[in-house]
Amino acid sequence: MQRRILFRRLFLLPALKSKTPTPTRLLIRNARLASQARPQLPFLSTPLAGNHQFRYLTTERKRWLVREVYLGLKFTAYAWAILGFTVIGYWTVQQEWLERKYPTPHEWGFITRLRFRIAKWGPDRTDWVETDWVVIGEYAQNVIERLEDKNIEGAGLEDLTEGGIWIDGIGNAGYDITAKSEPWRRGYYEALMLGAQAAEQLDDQVVDKTRHLVFPASTVVGPSNPNPKPIPFGAEKAPLEENCERAYAEPETFYMRILTTKGFSSRQKMDAALAYASWLDFKNLPEAAVRMYDWALSLASEGIPATDVPYDRRSYILQDGARAPSTNILTALTALAAHKARNEDISIALPILASILRARRSLPEPSVKASGKPFYQAEEPSESPWTAGNVINTVKRLVAPPTYPPAPPSGESPPVRDAKERCEEAALNLYIGEIIYASKGREDGLAWTREAVDLAEEQLHKLNPFDTDAKQTCKECLTSGLENWAKMAARLAREEREKEAQSTPTTSTWFGLWGGDGKRETTAGRWAAEEAVVKERTRRAQEILEDLEVPNSPLGSVFAA
Repeated sequence: MQRRILFRRLFLLPALKSKTPTPTRLLIRNARLASQARPQLPFLSTPLAGNHQFRYLTTERKRWLVREVYLGLKFTAYAWAILGFTVIGYWTVQQEWLERKYPTPHEWGFITRLRFRIAKWGPDRTDWVETDWVVIGEYAQNVIERLEDKNIEGAGLEDLTEGGIWIDGIGNAGYDITAKSEPWRRGYYEALMLGAQAAEQLDDQVVDKTRHLVFPASTVVGPSNPNPKPIPFGAEKAPLEENCERAYAEPETFYMRILTTKGFSSRQKMDAALAYASWLDFKNLPEAAVRMYDWALSLASEGIPATDVPYDRRSYILQDGARAPSTNILTALTALAAHKARNEDISIALPILASILRARRSLPEPSVKASGKPFYQAEEPSESPWTAGNVINTVKRLVAPPTYPPAPPSGESPPVRDAKERCEEAALNLYIGEIIYASKGREDGLAWTREAVDLAEEQLHKLNPFDTDAKQTCKECLTSGLENWAKMAARLAREEREKEAQSTPTTSTWFGLWGGDGKRETTAGRWAAEEAVVKERTRRAQEILEDLEVPNSPLGSVFAA
C-alpha cells in the first residue's frame, strides 16, 4: 500500500511543477495583480486625446461664472456711479463759482440763469485758444429771447404802443419793463449789452446755410468778392455767396432796444449810447457818432434844469463857479472829448479835457465813514472753482443761495475824490499827454504821461483788494501809461542818438594809421536815460499788474495744478 502511494507521488510531481508560475519581479507581479483587480470605470480612467465625453460646465463652474458676472456688473455700476457723482459734483462747484463771479437774478429760471452765466464767462475763459464769439452770441441771443417771451421769463412785459414799434433796419423797439424788479431789469440790460458786444465781434462774419458753419466774409466765393482770402489749412471748404447770410444781428439792434426801452436808468442808457457811438467811430461814421455822443450827454443831464447845466452847450467846457458836475456828465464829456481828439479837432478836445481835469481835482475828499465802509464790498472771486471757500459756499448754497449784488450808483450825483476817481484823473492825464505829444509838444506830452503813471501806480498800492472796479481802472491806466511812456521815450531817444551821430566826429585819422578805431564817441543822453527809467518802472510794475494768486488751501493748490 505504501509502495503504491510512493509511485503515485513520483508520477504527479512533474505535473505539479509545470503548473507552478515562473518566478517574476515582485513589483511587476504586484502591479499586474493590482491592474487586474482594479475595476475599469469610465469616470476613473484617464481620458484620451480624442475622448470628448466629459462635462465642461459643471455645477461648481456654473456657480463660479454666475458669481463672476455678478461681481463684474456690481463693480461696473459702482464705477459709473462714482464717475457720475464726480461729474455732478464738479459741475455743481463750477456753477457756484460762476454764480459768484457772474451773478444772475434769482427770479429767472434755471435754464436762463445757466445760459447767461456761460455767456458772460465766455470772454474771460482761459481754456479756449481764442474767444468763441459765435457760442457767446448764441447764448446771449437765447437768453434775450427767453426774457422777452411772455410764456417763459417775460411775464408782465408790455409794448410801448399797441402793436409795438418797428424801426426800419433795426427791428422791434424796446418794451415797457417798469413792472419788473430791479435785478430783472439789470440782468436784461447786461444780456443786451453782451449781445451787442458779440454783434460787434461778428460783424464781418457770415453763416453758410447749407452747412451751418460761420466764415469770415472775406473768404466767401462770389461776384461781390472777386479775390477771396484763402481758407486756413484744415478748415472747411470756402462757402458760396448764394448760400451765405449774416451770421448775427447788427449791433444797433441791441443798442437801440436799450435806448428805446422804458424802465432802464439814465446811467444804463448813457452807457449804451456811448458804446454805440464808439462803434460808429470804429465804422468811420463821425457824424452819426457825434449825434450819439450828444444823445448820451443829454441822458447824463436828465433831471437838471437847463439853467443849471454845468457845461457850455456849444463848447462843452465845464464852467467855473457852476454846480459840481455829476459822474454821468464827467463820463459823457470825457468820451466826447476823446472823439474830438480822434478826429483831429484838438482845439476843442484839449480845453474840454482840461476843464474836466480841473473839475475832478476840485471834488470833495471822501469822508472817514464813507472811505471805511464802501457802498458794496463784494467777495473777491478766485480764479479757480476748486478752492476750499468755493466748496464750502456750495454746501451753504444748498440751504440759502448767494445774495444778488445791490444796484450800482445812478451817477446823478457828483463823485468824491476817492481812489477810483484819482485813477480817472490819471486817465485824463494820459489823454492830455497823447494830444500834446501828437501836436509837437513832445516833452510836455511825455511829462503828462509820466505824471499819470505815477498817480496810477500810487493808487494801486493804496487800494483795497476787494475794490475790483477801482483796481481794474487803475491797472488799465497804468498799463496804457507805461506803453505810451515807453513809446514816447524810445522815439525821443532814437532821434537823440541820430542827431548826436550826425554832429559827433569820428576819432580815426587817415586810413586809421595813428591808432584810431573809426568809431564815434557817444554818451548816454537825456532821453536814453529816460528810456532806461521806463524799462525799470515797467519791470517793477509787473508785480502789481500780473496779480499772481497764492493758493489759499492745500485743496485749492491740488486742483489748481
